[in-house]
Amino acid sequence: MKQGANIALGVIAVALVAAAGGYWFGHRNTADSHGATATPIASSTPIEGTERKILYYRNAMGLPGTSPTPKKDAMGMDYAPVFADAEGNRAGEPAANQISISTEKVQKLGVRTEAASLRALGRIVRAEGRIEPDERRIFTISPKFEGYVERLHVNVTGQPVSKGQPLFEVYSPELVSAQHEYAIAAQGVQAMKDAGGEALSGMKQLAESSLMRLENWDISAEQVKALANSGEARRTLTFRSPVAGIVTEKKALQGMRFMPGEALYQVADLSSVWVIADVFEQDIGLVQAGAKAKIKINAYPGKVYEGRITYVYPTLKAETRTVPVRVEFANPGQLLKPAMFAQVELSVGHPGQVLAVPDSAVIDSGTRRIVIVQVQAGRFEPREVKLGPRSDPYVQVLEGVKEGEQVVVAANFLIDAESNLEAAVSGMGGHTGHGSPAKTDAAAPAAKPAAAAH
Repeated sequence: MKQGANIALGVIAVALVAAAGGYWFGHRNTADSHGATATPIASSTPIEGTERKILYYRNAMGLPGTSPTPKKDAMGMDYAPVFADAEGNRAGEPAANQISISTEKVQKLGVRTEAASLRALGRIVRAEGRIEPDERRIFTISPKFEGYVERLHVNVTGQPVSKGQPLFEVYSPELVSAQHEYAIAAQGVQAMKDAGGEALSGMKQLAESSLMRLENWDISAEQVKALANSGEARRTLTFRSPVAGIVTEKKALQGMRFMPGEALYQVADLSSVWVIADVFEQDIGLVQAGAKAKIKINAYPGKVYEGRITYVYPTLKAETRTVPVRVEFANPGQLLKPAMFAQVELSVGHPGQVLAVPDSAVIDSGTRRIVIVQVQAGRFEPREVKLGPRSDPYVQVLEGVKEGEQVVVAANFLIDAESNLEAAVSGMGGHTGHGSPAKTDAAAPAAKPAAAAH
């Protein structure tokens, strides 16, 4: 019995030693696979008390625009955070939305800048026009009675005439009868002036009605006075020009019969003419009556005529999408002839001082307008701007640029292309800022991959 108990105790002791040796051997192998001492795995979580401050979020592809809160762009990509301690925000380094270019490269690109400044924008709207006679200076000679053209004094179209110059003579039986009636009534008044009573009153009424009939037929006062003095009716009556001008239309022929109201002559005063300019629909909002205008005629190279806008027509031509604008011009020497074509320049624009930049400084993508501002030597920043009216070669800036800031007016497309390229590369992962490699935490060495323990 005693010997059996000793054997059992020995087996138990051997088992315990074997278990302890196996535990020690397995623990040793594990320690050898991970190094003499365990190395902690690096964590991206910042150490307590050293959290990085986020300034804002920017587009990962480098497009303009920032956000104070996390958001996604039109393609569904998250905006990248910009930290206060990032390399691109340290003192002397460009911000996340800026690009730094060496002075040598700036010179090679041919970059030129100009300051945004206050100026008066006087825009010029150009349009095609045609010369037309002033409608208020066109006169038509048309007798108000039936008759015959007895004689022509002006017998060609285009002949210049002076005011009061005889145009033609007419014969009319009605006119002769009216003259006889007035002559008899005038003589009767003279004969009965001492009689008084109803007879004299009736004779005066007859003379006045005869005179009114002649005046209604546009018989001149001189002809009526001569008729009253002589007492004899004339067989023909002479029609004279009511204004100095050009005979633009002549329908009267020698011996022809005319009816009441038929137009026989048309005389136009061309000392002042109109120019009807066809202004495009998008520019009509800038055109106002009273503004100055200039025209150039191909027939007179180098000669410029100045006038003023007198009327903007309320209708639009659907075929050409233009609105007629009337401009008045003096016509000394009658060099401006109706139906001539003219190149019209209408002066429009903002009356006061506005903030403006050169037109070449604006990069228009169709949906947004970008201006590249030189923050300092070799550092540029693209900004989205809101524009106002244009005036060659400047454009008004409503938002995005301040007075005195230097904007790039030459090679701005090259700077914009380089900015977008670097921003796109930085947004592809593994990079931060403008092409800067992503930096790891130097205080935390990279952990080695854990080896499988067998």
